[in-house]
Amino acid sequence: MTKIKNFTKDFLLINIGLILVGIGICIFKIPNNFATGGVSGLAIIISSFFPRIDVGPMMLIINILLMLVGFLFLGRDFGSKTIYSSFALSGIVWLIQTIFPIKASLTGDLMLELIYSIIFPAVGSAIIFNCNASTGGTDIIAKIISKLTQLDIGKTLLLSDFLIAAGAGAVFGIRIGMYSIIGLIIKAFMIDIVIDGLNVKKLMVIISSKPDEIKNYIVNTINRGATIYKAEGAFTNKQEIVISTVLNRRQAIQLRTFIRSVDHSAFITISNTSEIIGKGFRSIDS
Repeated sequence: MTKIKNFTKDFLLINIGLILVGIGICIFKIPNNFATGGVSGLAIIISSFFPRIDVGPMMLIINILLMLVGFLFLGRDFGSKTIYSSFALSGIVWLIQTIFPIKASLTGDLMLELIYSIIFPAVGSAIIFNCNASTGGTDIIAKIISKLTQLDIGKTLLLSDFLIAAGAGAVFGIRIGMYSIIGLIIKAFMIDIVIDGLNVKKLMVIISSKPDEIKNYIVNTINRGATIYKAEGAFTNKQEIVISTVLNRRQAIQLRTFIRSVDHSAFITISNTSEIIGKGFRSIDS
């Protein structure tokens, strides 16, 4: 039952992420020819030579070719989520282009539209990556280059995306090429920021004269676990009970309010953490 629930949750989140990426591509990237890496960037460039083929169908063709090349060079080194995401994104872009065929810039302001062309795909990609998937595409190119050159996968991915952004400059002019390279760099930082934001949790460390009440509240009301240990104060040399627990933002506020209601002298430290692995949080293989 838990597996079905997790699968359904991941499936919904991946599709939300794909829709956000598709909006960014169709409404902001394609009309301005921003090729900030990825299959969408490659498709934008190639579609300029074949005006009768929209970017969506071109992405589908490129993804099929990349999958075939990937199987040839890498074997079955693909996750089912990534295969689904890469083809679903092509279909979403195709559908959006059919329903809302935008051929020109909405505002005429390249910098403004570059920002939005980064925000939507960055947020969408972060959601997809957080579900242990990716949109495929140039990931395959990066893996092949990494296998042939022994370079780190991160460097080869940046290299392949940079070449696509530079290609936009060769096809659409140096101005668009420079915007595309800036967009590529900013997108990389944006994805990391959004992923950290999605995973952020609150680590609470509590020293209180009412440890049993706080422990019972954490376990029975908030339904979270806690670690309890004894410590000695440096000034008082007095033994104290310390409670450590990890909560989401809402639960942290709830617990803080409760602690203040039962012990005004409690000492509480709250810090952000984004890598929580274990029961109740991310599994070790995600």
